[in-house]
Amino acid sequence: MVTINVAVLLAVIVFFRLRRRTEARSRFDEELTVVIVLALGVLIAPTPVGEGILNTLGQLANGVTQASR
Repeated sequence: MVTINVAVLLAVIVFFRLRRRTEARSRFDEELTVVIVLALGVLIAPTPVGEGILNTLGQLANGVTQASR
């Protein structure tokens, strides 16, 4: 039995959608891409990968804040 991880499938879809040239996209295309990326974010967020990304971004933001003082 073959199973497909929905997050991986959405990541592949986003990759191919973002490879297209900007001039070739309609407003609907851009909105659909945003919805797909948001859905991907919701699927990735509770996973260990999502938590790692959140921690990395938090450390980066903290470093930038302290560097500006």
